[in-house]
Amino acid sequence: MKTKYIRRELSAAMEEAYRYFSVITVTGPRQSGKTTLIRNLFSDLPYYSLENLDVRGFAENDPVAFLNQHTQGMILDEVHNAPHLLSYIQGMVDDNPDLRFILSGSSQFAMLKKVTQSLAGRTAVFELLPLSYSEIQDMAVEMPLDKLLFDGFYPAIYAGRNVPKFLYPAYMKTYLDKDVRDLLQIKDMMQFHTFVRLCAGRIGSLFNASELANEIGVSSHTITSWLSVLQASYIIALLPPYFKSTRKRLTKTPKLYFTDTGLACHLLGIESPKQLARDKMRGALFENFVVMEALKHRYNQGKESNLYFYRDSNQNEVDLLLDKGQEFYGIEIKSSMTYHTGFEKALKQMNNWIEAPVQGKAVIYAGTFENTAGEIKLLNYSHLDEVLGV
Repeated sequence: MKTKYIRRELSAAMEEAYRYFSVITVTGPRQSGKTTLIRNLFSDLPYYSLENLDVRGFAENDPVAFLNQHTQGMILDEVHNAPHLLSYIQGMVDDNPDLRFILSGSSQFAMLKKVTQSLAGRTAVFELLPLSYSEIQDMAVEMPLDKLLFDGFYPAIYAGRNVPKFLYPAYMKTYLDKDVRDLLQIKDMMQFHTFVRLCAGRIGSLFNASELANEIGVSSHTITSWLSVLQASYIIALLPPYFKSTRKRLTKTPKLYFTDTGLACHLLGIESPKQLARDKMRGALFENFVVMEALKHRYNQGKESNLYFYRDSNQNEVDLLLDKGQEFYGIEIKSSMTYHTGFEKALKQMNNWIEAPVQGKAVIYAGTFENTAGEIKLLNYSHLDEVLGV
């Protein structure tokens, strides 16, 4: 059965960049739809996967002959398996700027470091996360929130090729364990799996390496190394705190989120939407969903993250801050379906905390009653894009 192709919002930015760059690079989690995207978007270019051992062998043994097979260029999927090709591509596009190479890969740090070293100024780099709510809104609009969070946003779910109870356990065993073996020599995989599950239990919380190290019985340095693997594999994303000083934003403790709520549910042992509805982590998972939607919105425009949270020593907190250049937009996230005036408490005070002009404020929640007339907008999560685009 032919599955429906969901046009990704990132397509527009990539099509525009294609006019100006000889090389387009797409990275992101495994199974997030990178191959489907680039094959549909650049269907006129020949496609090669470097996961294929025969293709990789040809590329490694005779890179010049491999790359010169086609006069217009080619798509190279999973290019992190043959990073030496990047230097050859650099020379080819310098000699012939009309050539086009589309590169994709799933290892964030290792691949991007090699790409930026070899192809600086020659490539536009994009990050593709799992599907955004707006990309599947036609399918998701009637879906109960608990099912939406439980199912997650990997394309295989919405293409009908898999279901959560099979997809996420296989994802951990097949992809994450492979990334771990590629990036780190971990002797005790059970300890690492414990670490990943403990991270899932800390969604929306400050990342505390020492606390996790004590729980698992390893060093803080080990925890930091393992965290880098989860980031490199796009399993987690860290949300930095807002400080007026940029240096402090980079060094202070971030909050931890997972790039997909479906995978997080699996790690938390949640086996159904009904179980999720009663789980103590439901609020945290809803917050995770909203934060990731904001991140996807940025990435899908080809932009870097502009997201922060605010927390001070008096425990005053704003869940999400959007950096609008010289101004900020504040968002409170509540999983309740019933509005309470207390939802607005922090937003009403944030002008006193943020040392920059506040452009706007909104409460994003699970209820259906909405109000956009006042200083603080009240919106259902399905209309989150109305504030992300401001």
